[in-house]
Amino acid sequence: MIKKRMAVIASLLVLCGLLSACNTTRGVGEDIKAGGEAIQQSTY
Repeated sequence: MIKKRMAVIASLLVLCGLLSACNTTRGVGEDIKAGGEAIQQSTY
């Protein structure tokens, strides 16, 4: 019973962490895109 409760708590903590990281992940994607565009423009 205690192991099951600990697993549920751990799962909820991981889920909360993933949901709060969505904005950070979007920002990283935009940074990578901007870097790729800068490299592409410098090759012309």
